[in-house]
Amino acid sequence: MKQFFIIIFFLFYGLTIQAQQKRLYIANDDHTDYMWTADEAKYDTAFVKMLDFYLHQIDSTKNNVPDFQARFNCDGSIWLRAYQKYRSPVQFNNLISAVKSGHINSPLNSLVSTYGAQPTEAVLRGMYYAGSLERAYNVRFKLAQAMENNTIPLGLASLWAGSGVKYSYKGIGGYGSQMTYKYRENRRNQLYHYAGLDGSSVLTKWYDYNEKKNGAFGGYAECRLYPKKRPVSQTAEIEQVIDKLDAYANSPKYPFNIAGAFGYGWDDLSTFVSQPFVSAAKNKTTETRKVRVSNEIDFFQDVEKNYPNLPSESLSYGNEWDLYCASMNETTAKVRRSVEKLRSAEALASIVSLENKQFGSNFTESKLIAWESLGFYWEHNWTADGPVNRNTRATWQNKLQINLSNYVDSLFLLSSFELGKQLKKTKNPRFYVFNPLNWTRNDVADIAYEGNFPVKVIDVSTNQEVINQAITKNGKQFIRIETNNIPSVGYKIFEIQKSLPKKFSNKLLVSGDQISNSFYKIKLSPSGAITEIFDRKANNKQVVLDGKFLNDLGVKNLQEGTLSVENVGPVSITIKAVSQDPILHTVRLTLFANNPRILIEDSIQVNFTDVRTWSFPFKLKNQTTRHEEVGAIIIAKKETRGGHYAAQNARLDWQTFNHFADLSEEKYGVTLSNQDCSFFKLGESTVDSLWENSSTLHALAGGQVDKKHEDGGMMGIFKQNGQKTFFYSFALTTHQNAFDPTSAMKFSLEHQNPLVAEWISGNKDKSESSSFSLLSMSDPNVLLWSVKPSEEGIENGLITRFWNFNAKPVSPILKLSKPIDTAWQTTHIETNEQLLKPINGALKVKLNQYQLKTYRLILK
Repeated sequence: MKQFFIIIFFLFYGLTIQAQQKRLYIANDDHTDYMWTADEAKYDTAFVKMLDFYLHQIDSTKNNVPDFQARFNCDGSIWLRAYQKYRSPVQFNNLISAVKSGHINSPLNSLVSTYGAQPTEAVLRGMYYAGSLERAYNVRFKLAQAMENNTIPLGLASLWAGSGVKYSYKGIGGYGSQMTYKYRENRRNQLYHYAGLDGSSVLTKWYDYNEKKNGAFGGYAECRLYPKKRPVSQTAEIEQVIDKLDAYANSPKYPFNIAGAFGYGWDDLSTFVSQPFVSAAKNKTTETRKVRVSNEIDFFQDVEKNYPNLPSESLSYGNEWDLYCASMNETTAKVRRSVEKLRSAEALASIVSLENKQFGSNFTESKLIAWESLGFYWEHNWTADGPVNRNTRATWQNKLQINLSNYVDSLFLLSSFELGKQLKKTKNPRFYVFNPLNWTRNDVADIAYEGNFPVKVIDVSTNQEVINQAITKNGKQFIRIETNNIPSVGYKIFEIQKSLPKKFSNKLLVSGDQISNSFYKIKLSPSGAITEIFDRKANNKQVVLDGKFLNDLGVKNLQEGTLSVENVGPVSITIKAVSQDPILHTVRLTLFANNPRILIEDSIQVNFTDVRTWSFPFKLKNQTTRHEEVGAIIIAKKETRGGHYAAQNARLDWQTFNHFADLSEEKYGVTLSNQDCSFFKLGESTVDSLWENSSTLHALAGGQVDKKHEDGGMMGIFKQNGQKTFFYSFALTTHQNAFDPTSAMKFSLEHQNPLVAEWISGNKDKSESSSFSLLSMSDPNVLLWSVKPSEEGIENGLITRFWNFNAKPVSPILKLSKPIDTAWQTTHIETNEQLLKPINGALKVKLNQYQLKTYRLILK
């Protein structure tokens, strides 16, 4: 019995000591300032040499107790990619073994990036290389990072969590920030669940940042007190960090006995520091303080186990370094266009791959380079003011854009041509019209045509004539038709007959500077600014704010310029304005006979050096602005007034402008679809003031928006890198009801994903039907975000991604053109997670409110 009490005493004593013991984690890494500190070649060499060094250190300390074994943290999967390229398979397998054992850690992100300008799909594709390693080597990457930049989007939490991320460490910097210390310190939560609107979250460490008070804590090199001149040894420096960390733990501002200091490399190209971490951990470990050389994951697992009830945040912190990609706005816009075009290209490839299993096999290398380019493009050093000069940085950005666009354009052209080959041609020329979206569409389609007019166009599925007209785009002749009921992710076939078309009633009128249809009456000035829009479905309500103009580039003289009619017919009408006020630009305004879309195609034909915006002042009262951020639709108000923007530590002047922004009153509103601008500003918002009540939206056409405090120089690439042509596509519609996120997104996706038309050229038809649909979803508020062949080929199924726009969880039914045999829920980077059971060839899927979810589907 005495022995029993002794055992109980020591067990209780041990648990008490453990509960009181501080557990401190010190993590070594080398912060990657890619294409800022050094160029690609130098960094590739540095990555390989550093990993060689740390693998040797890991091997040398493998017999130490676990806390005192060498560990190293990469800053992105590019480290692993470089090692795979420049070392032998045996050496790479050794690296993967170190990853699996927890001695080498890598985040899912390719590089240290900014995220506020990224399209949702771009974020995911940029992590695809890490996903390929997960599947090939049966390893999982649980960490993602957004370092140095002072801000972070709300929706990124959902995208990371959906990609398998469980943890994130954010450390910021003060360099060039427009936010003073009061905006960057005194965080309400330093350990918290970074949560998306779908309920998913990532456990996050983001300490207060004030280098004058906290030393390196809250930054991106927390273990380095002396970035430039070190007055003590590296071991002594790290020991000082441990002492500071000890004081930080269990303090009033940080009431946790688990604390971590992550990062050492700072802005150096290479960091060869290992033994000082091991020695410092040994020297500073006591009965009441345990110090561990960390892979960062171990810190989070300890926190997760001992602090299960941490607070959650679902907030946007705005944009800062994210903004600097607007200093090469046309290049950035080309990346955005390619990401959007990918939707059609991959949907077409999915259909043709089901018939031709070898299709796309020659794209393997270019696809990998395209995903790398997306992972690299928004690398955080868009400041472009480091040792790598601005011209070199700009050339690199252009190369990444070309890599991506070449892949997407090639896939689109070959898959659209291949589908034409899989359908049977007839005596009269035929073409198909393809819809990449997952709802039936009524819209216009354009097919390049070199023949003579007039012609008759027949919908083969109904044997009915459709309205057509001749148009000219970019100097080429097209037939534009009005289509009806183009199937979900499918096509219809149309035939051209050499005969006079039927006369249809013309709902389109043009008179001088005014055009109209049954929806709107619009006045376009010679300057390209829109002075009037009367909404005929809302008792001729004026949409333009009194005394202001829509699509305003900063015009001073409305009459400066020329107006002309470019295309006119029963399907659509386009008028064009060319003006030099304030700079040479062209505006094309198009109305459609039976579609409430107002299409605005802007271009600037000269280089510009200042900050330019396209302004849209709407005549609305008490409206609320909502916009697609990154993986979320959010309200442009501070959290204290019912919005999604943080009331502290946030930058508020520029909002992310993905597919749309919507300004709505209680029962009326305007949706503005945007393809080419990354950001917008509400009214006269400033860094610390969000003009949430303004009904004026300024879309950022380009420019260097920030000066750095150190020398007053401008952040970003000078003079748009010499670019002289810029393109911007907007579409506008009104709605006579409250804001509906599904309607706003559908409108924007239709604008940015036009119907695809291509000639039929095959000798045999894969089916007898004149129409086809690949898939259907029973809930109209669940939108297909992408459908594509698996990364490992069509034999591994189709990858489908859906976004639930319902404010509640739903369980809709997914059906494909053939019965579903096997289904997996996967991460967004295509790693299988849960085997699902189709019933009668259909799949019941479960999505949380506002959730994006990905599935692998193998057909019978």
